[in-house]
Amino acid sequence: MSTGPVVILTALNLEYQAVRQKLASPQAHLHERGTRFEVGTVRGTSCRVALGLTSKGNHSAAVIAERAIQEFSPAAVLFVGVAGALWDATRLGDVVVASHVYAYHGGTSEDDGLKARPRVWEAPHGIIQLAMHLGRLGDWADSASDPEHAPQVRFGAIAAGEIVQNSRVSAEATWIRQHYNDALAIEMEAAGVAQAGHLNGAPVAIIRGISDRADGTKNSTDDRNWQPQAAANAAAFAIRLAVELAGEQEETVVPRAESAPSADRLDRHVTNTAHNSTVGIMADSVTGSSVHMNTAPEESGPLNLFAALHGFRENLTRHRAEGDLDQDTYREALADLESAIRSAGEQTSDASKRAAMTLRRLRGLVVECPALVADLAPLIAAAGDQA
Repeated sequence: MSTGPVVILTALNLEYQAVRQKLASPQAHLHERGTRFEVGTVRGTSCRVALGLTSKGNHSAAVIAERAIQEFSPAAVLFVGVAGALWDATRLGDVVVASHVYAYHGGTSEDDGLKARPRVWEAPHGIIQLAMHLGRLGDWADSASDPEHAPQVRFGAIAAGEIVQNSRVSAEATWIRQHYNDALAIEMEAAGVAQAGHLNGAPVAIIRGISDRADGTKNSTDDRNWQPQAAANAAAFAIRLAVELAGEQEETVVPRAESAPSADRLDRHVTNTAHNSTVGIMADSVTGSSVHMNTAPEESGPLNLFAALHGFRENLTRHRAEGDLDQDTYREALADLESAIRSAGEQTSDASKRAAMTLRRLRGLVVECPALVADLAPLIAAAGDQA
């Protein structure tokens, strides 16, 4: 897991303020292309949050999400705000967390009608499991209210399109409910953020408070009353999720002083990782998953990053051939690796910085393959040392 902050993005100022008021002393952080973020800590915790505003639409949301991922190397990206409910079972004020996101505007127009060709992104398993756990606890809402009327957390599909959906009887509304009848909510940004997270190896969670029923009541008095409450409910759950993610991050990061073996304790430290297999090895001692060999350390000079990256390419291809990576992940990982190789070949501090950033993104892409993650660790460190 990355050691960066949790990024929270919103589309509307109302949603932005609902999150911002939960942060202590947020400080402005300006991206080199002008995008403005604010970075603060959740009140009463050590959880760092980078907050950004994307404006409406999947396209702008995708661009700002990618900038945030590149800028902060976040532990996770949470997109937070309001949405319309597609079915009456989801109440106004409830929070919907996306189990998967449909980009529902993909399709083909044929003589007998519009045929759906959606793109779909599933929520990362770890985040959805944690969100479900918090939903079961039921203690995330800002104020204690009548249990019968307290907001609930629901998990299911969210449909993301390119238009404001404000009807239940239009041709498009009927088509959406016919082809995406498992979707609980509808909005305009989740597909862009999910795509940015997929391409950059960053875990994404979409969290929406229900402010209307996509039935012609948008901008009504009832909608204006519910929108602030729905935004506040989504922000409350997102902040609780962010704090839990930060806590897990702190538990998994081992301080350098504790992780570095001392010279008088062992001469050589070997780590061996295998998938679903048993490994036999002769060693002086074994502590946990660490094997200690009483052999003299090998002398080595500075890592040749350019050559090591070419060697990593062979490992990447081998793991793809063995089925450890799917084709889409392999293609994106290979593109990042080639970019890092080009940067390493320039041998300048700025190029090394770019290489380190690209390798960190690559690590996120191959996180499901521990052997590749382990191989990347010294490469990232070498690129950082040269920057």
